[in-house]
This record gives sequence, structure tokens and C-alpha cells, in this order.
Amino acid sequence: MQLIIAEKRSVALAIAQALPGPTTRRDGYISAGGKIISWAQGHLVELDMPEQYKGRPWATGAWRIEDLPIDPGDDWQWHVGTGKGEGQQYRVLANLVRRKDTELIINACDPDREGEAIFRRIIHKAGCTKPAKRLWVASLDEKAITGAFTHMHDESCYNGLADAADARAKADWLVGMNASRAYTILYGRRMSVGRVQTPTLALVADRDRQIRDHVAKPYWTVQVDMGTYTLNSERLDSRDKAQNLLASAVSEGFDIEDVARTRERTAPPRLYDLTGLQKDMNKTSGMTAAATLKAMQALYEAQLVTYPRTDSQYITHDDLDSLRNLTATGRLVEGFVDKRPETTEPELVVNDGMVQGHTAILPTTRLDAAALDHLDQDQKQVAVRIVRRMWEATGAPYVHDHTEVKAHARTREDIIFTATTDTPVEQGWHAIDPSLHHRNNNEGRQEIIPDNLTAGIHADTPWDPNNSVGKVAEGRTSPPKRFTEATLLAAMEHASRFVEEDHLKQALDDDETHSGGIGTPATRATIIEKLVSSGYITRHGKTLESTPEGRILVDVVAKELTDVKTTADWEETFTRIERSEQSEDEFMRRIRTYVARIPNQARAHLDTRHVNRHPESETYGTCPRCGAPVIRRGKTWICSTNQRERRADGSWVQTRGCGWRMFTLIAGKTLTDRQCRRLLNGRPVKVSGLKSRKGTKFSATLRLDKDRGVAMSFK
Repeated sequence: MQLIIAEKRSVALAIAQALPGPTTRRDGYISAGGKIISWAQGHLVELDMPEQYKGRPWATGAWRIEDLPIDPGDDWQWHVGTGKGEGQQYRVLANLVRRKDTELIINACDPDREGEAIFRRIIHKAGCTKPAKRLWVASLDEKAITGAFTHMHDESCYNGLADAADARAKADWLVGMNASRAYTILYGRRMSVGRVQTPTLALVADRDRQIRDHVAKPYWTVQVDMGTYTLNSERLDSRDKAQNLLASAVSEGFDIEDVARTRERTAPPRLYDLTGLQKDMNKTSGMTAAATLKAMQALYEAQLVTYPRTDSQYITHDDLDSLRNLTATGRLVEGFVDKRPETTEPELVVNDGMVQGHTAILPTTRLDAAALDHLDQDQKQVAVRIVRRMWEATGAPYVHDHTEVKAHARTREDIIFTATTDTPVEQGWHAIDPSLHHRNNNEGRQEIIPDNLTAGIHADTPWDPNNSVGKVAEGRTSPPKRFTEATLLAAMEHASRFVEEDHLKQALDDDETHSGGIGTPATRATIIEKLVSSGYITRHGKTLESTPEGRILVDVVAKELTDVKTTADWEETFTRIERSEQSEDEFMRRIRTYVARIPNQARAHLDTRHVNRHPESETYGTCPRCGAPVIRRGKTWICSTNQRERRADGSWVQTRGCGWRMFTLIAGKTLTDRQCRRLLNGRPVKVSGLKSRKGTKFSATLRLDKDRGVAMSFK
């Protein structure tokens, strides 16, 4: 019997439907075509936290600098995730893997580095040594799936990909655990350090410093009304120069240096990947990246759109017929666009070579105007935007005439005046959502550059008895704009712009087996949310701003921990590991050497200005919700990220942090510090002498709960 393991239930269903014969659904798997198909639930198997290692000095609840570095050596430990249903699904997979009649296991997880990691960890945790093959399929189209079955290779052919994924996970763990603890201990304040989240925070903090340090400088420009168009000068550094230039221009007119007229055709945009959709929803509706992903997930689970966590903006030839069917009828017109486009070219969005994992986001045949009535506001907005992007991406080019004039006042050839106009000729794909491209300006006139205006002629300024054809306008230089979620997502996606070396730029942009940039489409929203919940950045409307705590972290940690270049360097190495040009062991030796230096490096560059001389208390373990240290305040153990403020009415409100807390008093029984540490280490605590509301005494086993603090079990 052959067992197929997909990454998600939806993929398992698509594979089952592509196999011949009837399908039978079981609890956690499907039987079809003489095969069994089951699925993971994302990263079912994860690396243990330091506290879960027994007999190590750094495995206690207390954090001490002398116990660093944390390094399991070759004895890495893994555990099954504690999310909803994860334990049950792993048990299903492990039982299927271990069945005596399971002769071959087929890896149908996503065709990328993380997909390979998910499969390998499940197999390793289950103790499986049975033969395995790789089903490398980027599309859920039936034809693509059946074709992939005829081109399977032994799983050993992907050992390099698996090694790269393993190296990334372990290196991130080593650097994150050691750096976070070292800086937290030395500065007496929570310092959460990560290879992706810290450079992302640094982008925001550096932008805020540029804004803070900006010194506005005045400048002046001259504007001359030429009747149907306006000539604007370049910036001048004094009002007197501007006044003199205005007088010359009005009295002497202009010599026209150049008139460039071009008819431009703006090609349609690509289909959405997740990051592109998140950026546009933030721009148009102010939705956060997390809110967009949540809405997308709901639409996907309702089978109204395709897989959300994709980094591709194209589809494959196998998906072309499906797209043609979507654009061939009027089902996705009413409720989505004002009118159906006259022509569509679905072939524009097909590129097999640009689809390595999942294809671009598209609506499914289940989505129509009636389906919109059952969606909440966020889901409806996202669904409409996805459909509009489908029409835009398959639409005709936007054709427009662009004209640019360059001129100078007759006696001032050193100062250039310009005028530009842009006139639509054919709306093309712009007609799908005109509000995005053409904003009405009720204050200004429509600029028209005459057809007879050519280079080499002299143009006099119009006669005006009121002498109002020209004016001097004063302005001030502006600082760079603060990041919004849209622009921060773009910066993460195109992080290679912050790296100078060409080979490192290429390593970041290479998305063949991993997402380009820093982070992935699936994790970027989570990273931003974690920075917000940790109190390192705050939202002000659409904009993001670093907090004092966030800026302190960026200031004190080592440069390589805040630099995008570190990720670029790692990605270059992972690519070599994938190609078997470098061993995982060689890379890990290098990382271990680095993390061993972190404590001394942090000590040597200690910035005493930011040391918290009065840390609130010792740490008891790791927060189950966000991973920060847990401390004690009064009769409560809480996540150290939490902060509250008193309102004017005397009530308290949480202003930052993940919100996790656990009370010392549970059902009339006071827990000890030792019991707290045991719970935070993931171990159960048996307690007797508990009292119900009616006063009846009972016993129970307490377990850590990331939502309620602690939960009771009576088994």
C-alpha cells in the first residue's frame, strides 16, 4: 500500500480527486485509487524549547549568562505541536506510516524547502525508514497531479533541500535563543531577537531616525501660466533668485528646448501573491496584513479562492483552462466590476517557470455575487479585489499619451522649466477599478500642451493686465515617509535593495526553493504582528512607528543581528547546501562558533544607558503564547511583554504585550514557584485540595494553557 502525505487537507482532497476510482473519507485520511492520502497541519513537528531538555544547565526556568551558549549539540529534540488538532493528526500519520502494509511513502508536501522539512520531520519523529518518493506538483489541477505521478523521484534526490531546511531551523533556533537570553539578562529588560524580525524592526527604527533627524530646508520654485499649461522651475535656494527669475521669464518668455511626445502602453499587472494582496488591501482599505490573511484563509476554507499563502504571481499551463472558464462567463461581473471587459487574454498570466510552489491567487467557480452576501466586510473586500485583479491581469494594456516640455527663460539657460501632461487614450485594464488610477481633482484645471508647440521655438507668456501669469511658491524639504504595512511588506519582499554585494542580492532574490526577500508570504504578517504585540512597534492609522523599546533593541544588539545582509549570507549558503556544494555540518559549525561569541560580544559592547537597574523579577520560564520570559508580579505570573495603564475612570487597560498570565491562586489552592516552572516547562502538575464553588474538595492535573493560563484535566 502507498501512503501519500500532503501538507494540507485541501491538497490531499485534490490529490484524492485526481486518482481513479471512488474515494472514502476517514478520520484524518482518505482512501482513493488504491492509495491512502493524509496530510500534515503545517509544521506538525517542531524543535523543543530549551526548558524541555533535561539535565542541561540552561534548561532551568532561571536565565543566567554563565549558562550560555545554549547548544544541544547533536542531540536535538523535537515535539509535536500543541495547536488545535495537531496531536491527533500526528497520531493518524504515525499510525499510517507504521502500518505493516505501508510499503511506500510519497511526499506530496509543498514543492519547496519548508514542504520538504515538514515531511522529513514527521517521518523522523515516527521512526520511519521505509522507501519514499517525491511528488513534486505546483498546481492542484487534475492533469498536473496525474502527470506528477509519472515523474516521481526517490526522496533521497532531495536530501540537499532537506538539509538546507534543517540547517535554517536549527541556526535560527541557536541564534534566537542565545541572543535573546544574553541581551535580556545583561540589560534587565526583555530582548526578543530573531534573524528576520530584528532586521525588520531595524528597517522601521532606521526610518524613524531619519524622520527625527531631518532638518527641513526651504526652497522656492517659479510657476508660469502659459495659457493651457504651466511651466514649473527647478528648486531654487533663495527667494531673491526666484523673484528675479520670475521677472525674466514673464518679460522675456521661454525658449523651448524639447517637446517629447510618446504614446505609452502600460501592461496589465500580474495576479496576486499573498504579499501583493496584503499591500493593496492596506493601501485601499487600511486592512492589516494579518487581517487580510485571516480573510483569505476564511475564503479559502469556504472554497471561494485558491490557496492564500503563495509567493507566485503566475499560473501554469495546466491551470489555463480553469482561468478561461472563469473569464468566459459573466458570473464574476455582477457585484465585482461595473461591466464585463470587452477582451481578455488569460495567456498573459501563464508562466510555468515562475511557479515553484502554489500558483497565484484566483477565485474559484464557487465564488459569485450570491456568495458575497454570506461574507463579512473584510472577506467581501478581499474577494472583490481578487476578482478585479483577475480581470485586470487578463485585460488590455492602458494606452496613454505622455508629453513633457523642457524650456528656459531666454536670459537664464541654466535653470530648466518643465511641464508634463498624461492623457488617456484607451482605458484598458484601468477601467476595471477606475478609482485606483484616476482621482478627480476639482481644484486644478486639465493641462493641455498645444500640438504646435515644438522644440526650437520661442513662447511668449500670455499678456495679463493683472500681472498674475506667474508666481513664486515656497516649499520645504520633507523627511521620508513612515512605513505603512504595505511599504514594510514591500521592503521585506525586496530586501535585496539593502544589500550592496551582487552575489548576496542574488541570494535574496532567488525564489526557486524559498520565498525571495526576508520572511515568507505566510510569515511576514506574523512577524509584523509579533513586533506590535511585543511593544517594539506601534500602529498609528496606516503607519508604523518604532517604540523606545524597539529602538533600544536595535541600538544595543550586534550589527549582524539587525542587518539584512545576514539573511542574504545564510540564503547563499542554503542554496549551496541544496546543491550539495556545501555540507550542513560545515554551516552549523560556523553558526555554533558565532553563537558561542554572543555573550562576550554583548558584554563587550554593553551600553549602560539602557541597562534596567531594577528588573522586575527573576524569570520562571518561557511564555507559551509569544516565547518571551515569564515573570511574577504580585499574585500573578505574567508574560514580561505585558504592560497596563490606568484610565481616567480608574480602570486598567492593557497597552502592550501578548496578554498571557497565570494566577497563583487556582480553585482555592496557591501554586508554588516550583510548580509554575514545571508548568512552563510543559510538564503537568498534580494538585489536591482544590475547592469547587460549592466548597467540595477535589484533585486535578494542571496543564499549561496559552489562552487561559492553566487548564484542568481529570483523566
